Amino acid sequence: MTKKGRIFKTIRSYFGRHPSGIFAWLWVSIMPFIGSTIFAVNYQVLGDVRIESALDFLAYTLIGALLMGLALLPTTLIALASGFFFGWISLPFLILGYSLASVLGYGLGKITNMGLTEKLFRKNPKFKAALESRKEKEGSLVFFVRISPVVPFAVSNFLFANLNIKLWKVLVYGIPGMLTRTVIAFAAGVAASSYIAAKQSMNSPLQWGIGLALLVIGLGGIYSYVKKSRK
Repeated sequence: MTKKGRIFKTIRSYFGRHPSGIFAWLWVSIMPFIGSTIFAVNYQVLGDVRIESALDFLAYTLIGALLMGLALLPTTLIALASGFFFGWISLPFLILGYSLASVLGYGLGKITNMGLTEKLFRKNPKFKAALESRKEKEGSLVFFVRISPVVPFAVSNFLFANLNIKLWKVLVYGIPGMLTRTVIAFAAGVAASSYIAAKQSMNSPLQWGIGLALLVIGLGGIYSYVKKSRK
């Protein structure tokens, strides 16, 4: 059996005995799309929300962190809506919310898949050695996964947790990686005349071009991490 075959066999065996782990992965993969659909028909409620006091900003940060950390809404959608409804003053608090959401999502990834990494390492020592040999590249992996538009925020939190990447690296390298997409979506919301127009602007040729460029950069960085060192 090949090394990949052994790894997948170990994963299947683990999830066969820990169905909650499968549920958690399905949740972070599917729930953001369900949340987006629900939000699409209820976004008007934010029109009556005002963020003015310190307590308002605290509530905004914590609610945003929960929505993103629990994979209830996609981060880009929250950035777009925040830009339109609350303006630039909410951006620093959105970034703080990202940070808290990263901690929450990472922690849930650890809890719901507790023991998976250890079992993989025990059954596949070469896989463990391969990851250990790339320890110095973990920061770049986090950055490029975050900048890539194809890896959802909630899924990447679980991925980092299961690769045993330190939480501080997820924060230090992950937040800068997310800033590009966040600011682009946020600015689109600020500039739009209506929320519907803001949503439509995200499908413009310019946005698709930016998304493609970020995809190429992200995949290039991930490939650089995965490929075997020639040293």
